[in-house]
Amino acid sequence: MWPTASPAWVQNFWGDEDLQVIQSPLFLVCIIAGATALAFLLDHRVRWLSKVGASLLALILGAILSNTGLVPAASPVYSVIEGPLTSLAIAWLLLAVNLSDLRVAGPRMVGAFLLAGLGTALGAMVGAVLFAGSFGENSWRLAGVFTGTYSGGSVNFVAVGRGVDLPDFLFSGAVAADALTTGIWLAACLMLPLWIGRFYKAAIPGQDEAGDTGAHPHPFFEKVPLSTLDLASLLAVGFILVLASEWIGGRTPGIPPVLWLTTFALAVGHLKHFREPRGALQLGNLALHFFFVVIGIHSRVSEILSVGMEIFYYTLVVVGVHGLVVFGIGRLARMDVGTLAVASQAAVGGPSSALAVAVSREWKGLVLPGIIVGLLGYALGNYLGFGVAYLVRGAGVGL
Repeated sequence: MWPTASPAWVQNFWGDEDLQVIQSPLFLVCIIAGATALAFLLDHRVRWLSKVGASLLALILGAILSNTGLVPAASPVYSVIEGPLTSLAIAWLLLAVNLSDLRVAGPRMVGAFLLAGLGTALGAMVGAVLFAGSFGENSWRLAGVFTGTYSGGSVNFVAVGRGVDLPDFLFSGAVAADALTTGIWLAACLMLPLWIGRFYKAAIPGQDEAGDTGAHPHPFFEKVPLSTLDLASLLAVGFILVLASEWIGGRTPGIPPVLWLTTFALAVGHLKHFREPRGALQLGNLALHFFFVVIGIHSRVSEILSVGMEIFYYTLVVVGVHGLVVFGIGRLARMDVGTLAVASQAAVGGPSSALAVAVSREWKGLVLPGIIVGLLGYALGNYLGFGVAYLVRGAGVGL
């Protein structure tokens, strides 16, 4: 799907022998780790960049590395980070959450997420009509794919894309456009609460106000006492949880492994000896930001240009309408801006992105609800994606 060759200027600058080093797994791990550390450092040391947040900085650094040709577009390293490492991040972060948060934010978060799904579906249908002349008979396929991916994340993109037989030449361009727009919307969900929060209902109890770091140290920079035993226990428990969820998930069709992982991690996290384990939040955040660097690496402008900028504009229309519905109707429904931002990111980017927004803005009470509705999106996104695709095709758009 992804081209592996580096641009000509990179080949001329480095030479063949150096290029082998650039594309080696060890080199890539070093680069991704360095970009992750730099994102945290800039967030911590540069005041105005702290408003952007380490999550978006990691994504931007990944995009710079990719679009300048300094790292290859495809590598087994990326698959490991997007798969097992992200699963470990989810496990560690869930070990540190409290189920009592659901009693306050649960119903509102679910309502906001359903509103987000509605906005995405409307945006995909509007985009299908606007760009029917550009994509013709593939308009309905793209409508379904973009509905799926912006209702639950990239997992739905692949599922719906394969289900509607999206042509390969559109697949790679759509993936790149999706990644780029997801990054843009992640930035929006991080910044909008600071800009428009005063027009919305006050934060719900249990949800910290954005920017209030006096009483609660920033989760990225809070220092906690750790022992080697603590770290060893977290690693062991994390791997056991991921392994168990994958094993059972493979024997229970229809129930994704990540749902088992969520259930197991929450259960273990509420046992007496694992309640609020030291270091779980720190390890989870670190692994999560490796994932964001890789998402940035997938945001390749060349892939978008190869099929035309219209595919990028299409994604902007979908997310734009989505945002208007979420923050517009949410305002009329007197929902707080934190719930709307996290629910929106759960739909557009999935549970990991929702978690990143909640953690970055220190909305601790929205961490678990955001993850849960993000997981709900894995199922809802597929059904909604296929539904919109067949609805657009039935209406004859582009045919």
